[in-house]
Amino acid sequence: MKGMNATTGRTITGLDHLYQSIAKIVTTPLATCVKRRTFGAEHADLVDAPNNGATRTRLYAATAAALMRWEPRLSLTRVALSVDDSIANGQQVLDIEGYTTESGDSVKTRVNLDAGTIL
Repeated sequence: MKGMNATTGRTITGLDHLYQSIAKIVTTPLATCVKRRTFGAEHADLVDAPNNGATRTRLYAATAAALMRWEPRLSLTRVALSVDDSIANGQQVLDIEGYTTESGDSVKTRVNLDAGTIL
């Protein structure tokens, strides 16, 4: 699939386009896109929730549901929450793994939940 790089405006294809799409889906709060109220993930609802197993399970479920609904090119196999100490203040990141439904290529990306960027 062909698309546009959100930063540079240039053409983007392949896994780079998929990774950008994953980051956009995961970091967009629900009901913030005017014409697509159901686009995004429920992560904003979990911001003030306690950091325990139940909240992490809800975060994984929200991530999986959003990606399964909005990204048909991805077959998700794993979602994990971790803290990246190389980023300032040890921000939380989601490690997302799977494979593409188009070519079967392995997909492995890390999304910074605070900034919405691909790492």
